[in-house]
Amino acid sequence: MVVKDIIDILEGEVICEGNLDAEIKTACGSDMMSDVLAFVKDQSVLLTGLVNPQVVRTAEMMDMACIVFVRGKMPDQGIIDLAEQRDITLIQTRFRMFTACGKLYENGLSGGTAV
Repeated sequence: MVVKDIIDILEGEVICEGNLDAEIKTACGSDMMSDVLAFVKDQSVLLTGLVNPQVVRTAEMMDMACIVFVRGKMPDQGIIDLAEQRDITLIQTRFRMFTACGKLYENGLSGGTAV
């Protein structure tokens, strides 16, 4: 799956465009960045309702190409600028986290955690 597919599946709005052809192998839905740092593996998309700069910094550390803000959350300009500098795509979806994760799973994306 690529970022473009995620936009379509989640009926998302692109807030900041990075590489829309970046391959996404797994997904992680979390508002706790410590869990993302501890458990995520491979190339993931991060789904979160948390809107602060730590989300972008965490995605960068984990080599993520895309962040999806659920529940219609909108990051401020500082977060958008940070994502642009790091070439990370930001997407907004109206879906709640559970639904958004389910839609991605239903379309073949696996969970992004090492257990």
